[in-house]
Order: sequence, then C-alpha cells, then structure tokens
Amino acid sequence: MIRIVLIIGCMLCGLVMWGNTPGLAESPSENVLPVGNHPPALEFSHFPDAVHAVVWRNWGLVPSDHLAKVLQTSPENIRQLARAMGLPQSWDGAEDFRKRGYITLIRRNWHLLPYEQLLQLVDMSPAELAYVLREDDFLFVKLGNLKPQCAIVQYQEPNGEVRRKEAWMRSVLAKYFGEQLPAQEEKRFAFIEELSRPIDGFELKGESSRDNGLRFIYSYFASYGDPLLRSELDPYPDGLLQRLSSLGVNGVWLHVVLRNLAPGGPDFPEFGAGHETRLENLRQLVARAKKYGMGIYLYINEPRAMPETFFRNRPDMAGVREGEFRAMCTSDPRVRRWLHDSLKFVFQQVPDLAGVFTISASENLTSCASHGRRNECPRCAIRTDDEIIAEVNRVIEEGVHAGNPQAKVIVWDWGWHGHGDASSIIRLLPRAVWLMSVSEWSQPFERGGVKLQVGEYSISVPGPGPRAIRHWAVAHDCGLKTVAKVQFNITWELAAVPFLPVLDLVAEHCDRLNRHQIDGMMLTWTLGGYPSPNLAVASRFAADRTATVDAVLDAVAADRYGPRAVPITRRAWQQFSEAFCEYPYDIRVLYYGPQQMGPANLIYAEPTGYSATMTGLPYDDLARWRGPYPEDVFADQWEKVASKWQEGLQTFKRVVDVADPDKKASAEADLRISEAAYLHFASVANQVQYTILREKLRSLPAGADDAQALRERM
Repeated sequence: MIRIVLIIGCMLCGLVMWGNTPGLAESPSENVLPVGNHPPALEFSHFPDAVHAVVWRNWGLVPSDHLAKVLQTSPENIRQLARAMGLPQSWDGAEDFRKRGYITLIRRNWHLLPYEQLLQLVDMSPAELAYVLREDDFLFVKLGNLKPQCAIVQYQEPNGEVRRKEAWMRSVLAKYFGEQLPAQEEKRFAFIEELSRPIDGFELKGESSRDNGLRFIYSYFASYGDPLLRSELDPYPDGLLQRLSSLGVNGVWLHVVLRNLAPGGPDFPEFGAGHETRLENLRQLVARAKKYGMGIYLYINEPRAMPETFFRNRPDMAGVREGEFRAMCTSDPRVRRWLHDSLKFVFQQVPDLAGVFTISASENLTSCASHGRRNECPRCAIRTDDEIIAEVNRVIEEGVHAGNPQAKVIVWDWGWHGHGDASSIIRLLPRAVWLMSVSEWSQPFERGGVKLQVGEYSISVPGPGPRAIRHWAVAHDCGLKTVAKVQFNITWELAAVPFLPVLDLVAEHCDRLNRHQIDGMMLTWTLGGYPSPNLAVASRFAADRTATVDAVLDAVAADRYGPRAVPITRRAWQQFSEAFCEYPYDIRVLYYGPQQMGPANLIYAEPTGYSATMTGLPYDDLARWRGPYPEDVFADQWEKVASKWQEGLQTFKRVVDVADPDKKASAEADLRISEAAYLHFASVANQVQYTILREKLRSLPAGADDAQALRERM
C-alpha cells in the first residue's frame, strides 16, 4: 500500500458565485426545498460534538461572527472553540465563501446542518437555495437526491469530556503539523486575481485567431447558474481572455436559462424578469472578448421544464412529468414560437454574439423526447424522437439566424438514441448547423484485463472513437460542418487540479483528429478551463494540420520551460502519460469514485450505508466506485497509476532545475500541480485497499486468527 500523509483540509472547492436572482418563480412548489428519502445523517464521532464539527469544517471559509449567528452564540465563543481544537486564529475572516464557494459550504455541511441553519450559513432564501439545487448543474443530484436528517446545532459550554477531546485534536494537529498550522500563504481564490490580471504588452489578436477553426472553452472560475446577473462577478475578465487567446482559444461559452434573457411575450408574461441587466452585461462581455479575437457562445438546453403550477392555466401545453416539473411540450406551437422569438430577440439585442450550442436529449428535461419518454405525452406519442429532436434544433437555428445570420448554431448529438448511432437525426438537421460529437465516445480499450469502451470524459483513452467518426462522416455527407467535443486539461478522471501533465496523450488525440477534417473543437465542459500547456498542444495542431507529435511537444516544452529542459520534460510527460494509461476508466468510476476528494474523503470503521453520489460525495461505496472492475483489479490499477505517476514526479523535479530562469516559476507551479495529482491518486489507492480490508475483517468470525493482521494493514 502506498503511504501518504492525509491532508486535513477542505473538500474540493465548488467554485461558483451567487447573487439574488430576479425572475425566480414565486410559486410554492418551486420554493420547497427537496429532501428525497431523508435518511439519518452520518455521525462524526471523531469530533467532540456537532458544534465542533461545524466550526472545524467552516473555519477560514465563514467569518466567526457569521458562524456565531448560525450556532446561536457569540463570536468569542466560536473563536475560543477553534483555538481549543488548534485551528489558527489567522484564518478567521480571511475569506468568505458565501459568494464564490457556496457549493463547498453546502456540501461540507450537508450531513451537519438542517436546511434552516444551512440557509443561514449560505445567506439564501428557500427559493434561492431551491433554484441552486436544481439549476446549478444538478447540484441536488450530485448530493445524492436526498437531504440527510440533521438536528439543530446549537452552541453549549464544553464540559470536561469535550475538553479532553479538544485536547486530543490539538495533539493530533501538533504532531503532524507543528504547534500551529502554518498561515495560509495566499487566499484560496488568489488564482482568480492572478488569472484576471491583464498581461502587460499583450498583443491583441483581433479576428486572426479564428482562422484555424473554432476552439471554444468554459471559464476556469465562472458561475454556472446565472453568470450574467452581476457584472462584478465577471466570468471572463480581460486577463483570462488574454491568456486563453494566447493559447489559440477563440471562443468561450456561458450557461443561460432562456426565460431569464428575453421577455416571454403574450403567451408567457411571467418570463424575462431581469433580462435587461443580463443582456447589458452580455453585451459588455461580448465587446471585451471581441478585442481578443474571442466569440461568446450560449449553452441552450431548452425549453426548460416548469413546475406544475405554471400549467394551471395552460393544461394543454403540459408535457411529460418529472417529479414536480413538466415539459413545455414543443408540439404546441406557442412553445416553438417562444423559443424562436426569444433567441431572435437575444441575437438582435447582442448582435456580435458568436452563437449557441445545444443539448436536446439530456441534462434538464426540455422537450417530451429529451429524456426518452415522449409516449407519455398525448401529442408527442404520435411523433418520433428523431422528428421532435430535429424540430427543436431547427427552431433554435431559425431563431438564432433570424437575429444574426452569421452566428454559429452548434448541435450536440449528446444523448441521441441513448448515445448510439444517431445518423437518422443528423440527416434531419437544417444545413446551416454544425454537428458536434464527443470525440472519444465508444473507443475500445483494456485495463487490467477488463475490456470496455469509452463513454465520455476520457484523456486516458484518446479518441476519436467509432461513434464520432461515423457521425462526422454523415454530417459531412449532409454538408454540415463538424466539431469535436474533447477534454484536454482534465476530466472527471481527476478534476481536482487545473490540468494533468499528460501531454503525450493530448498530442496523440489531436494528431488523430487532424486526419478527420473537423472544423472545430469544444475544449471543455464545465471543468477544465485553465490556460495550460495542454491547450498549447491543441492550438499547434489546429494551426498546422501536418504537424507531428514530436515537433509539437518539443515546441511546447521549449516555450514553457526553455530549450535546455526539453529532453527531460518530454521524459516526464511520457511517464505521466504512461501512468495515466493505467487509469481504471469507466464512467461509473469517474462519477462515483473518491478521486475528486482524494485525501479529504473520510474513511469509516463501519459501512455508512450511503451510496456514492455523482462527483459529489463518494462515502465508502466501493461497489459503486469500481464500476465493472473486480475489487483486486481496481486496487491494482490505482496502485499502478500512483506508483508510475510518482516516477514521473521524480523526473519532473529535474525540469525545475534546468528550466530557464524566467520560466522556473512556471516549472515550480506545474510541479505542485503534478504533486497534487499524485496525492489524489495515492489516496484513492489507499482508500480502496482500506475498504477491501475492512470488509474482509467484518466477514471474519469473532476471534479469528487473521483479524489482528488485517487491522494492522488497515
């Protein structure tokens, strides 16, 4: 088992931003906070009590005076309690996560605080939190579709037993971290300031960066839910746009909810609250991005489902039902007219907007065919999925182009025919759209003797795969331009670092794509927008279709660290790439494994009974972590990833030694990122081994001879 020091620290930082949202529906059904099956919360007996757990998990993220209000006590009591556990007083008030990191706060306190106190902690109304849980990329799903039952947590004066436990906690911190944890060298969100800072003497690219095809990406630190409402929380500051532009990126995208961007007309007068503010912020963003040769694209997943109350006076418009929401049935001409006219309005109001991309058979419930249940709608049951999906995309295309004929409409085949062959839908699309497909989808591979196919989100298995190749060919036959959806920085294989230095795999993927004459690349979903050397690889292949892998990697290494560092850099990148090729890839591993939290994921002496959630809370659910891999194979693969990655680390340390003086800081920063990745990989290897051993121990009869040996290994 690989030994590492567990980091006592935070979970993955959910970097998001919050502000009061005009246009939140006022109907009671939307304001009810979801609870799911509402099981008892986990108990954290390593803390003296729940109050100590709340202070520990929020110290340095929420000021003590605000914590005091939540826990119904004085700020001095909170500070004294923190001191008693050994937490540095210098962290108090250093930052406030309620605006930029509220998902982190929600997740950290999900098993500690009831909704009543959680609302206080994050400073939201019930309607606002309900909106976040639904609209912020399915946050409630990622928390398990349930809210654990938590009692009110209220400060009480510590008794003798609590004081003894506090002393034990202080001793643990002193043993592993010295008498006091070191002061934070920089704020947790310092990277936003750094990446936002304009580059002196930056050469504006204007339109030139669009000459080599489309390459668009998501912000490294944007708000997902409603990014256009507050201009001070800028998703794309000039510094970030400059850095991305210098790496060949010529487009960025935003998540929007269409009913918040345009008035609803006579059919939907309740739509459009706050749209003037959002459109003005969008206009300003489009103008700034244009200075750097960048276009702004909107993610359109429409028409969004609405609560039952919305259809009280529109019963004949209600489509299929999911929970308390129903689809706005697109077989109703009023819905299609609103979709068309709203997009026309937006593109007329923001004439330099570059375009949209669509998801029409997945994510939020939109049309009655979007989740494969059209037979439940009397109007759509007599139609086909192909017809409905193609119609939705045609209405979107017509609306966008009515507002701006030059804008791009990129239609993503995501979810079509259950991610199978969707050639029949492609043939129904209007000729003015671009067809986008996940490049690596259905690519075959083998890990640890287990033969599988890629489902998406893979760097460890480079594409393109058979599905994308087939769909691009059909699109070309229909006269459509094509886009490859890729992830070159990170995927859910590991999303806890800015990028993975597996540039050999990125270059291999780009080299293969150049053989298929695609017209553009979507470089990320919501994760992976860091301006990294991986993006430089993609840019060089896009600029030169005849480029070779070695030539590109040599050039990127020289640019990043200097000519002397090229050979050793190439060796380190090769070792990192070889290590990553051992990754036990499967979409279930990516979504449910503990790799995102790494050392911050707790280990448990007894099974929790909780199921791992999608990229949110992995718990101890080994059965779900491992997907199709047998336990021993899963454990072996993680050991291989960690041990081989460590070899690459040792090599990369020499890059720091030989880097040019003006590039040494970049080498040191990249080394830290590589070390962080190793800690996550090694921690997962340990967690898997621990959980296997725990279950073996639990299966032994009382007094078994093997029990002590298993405990020692654990």
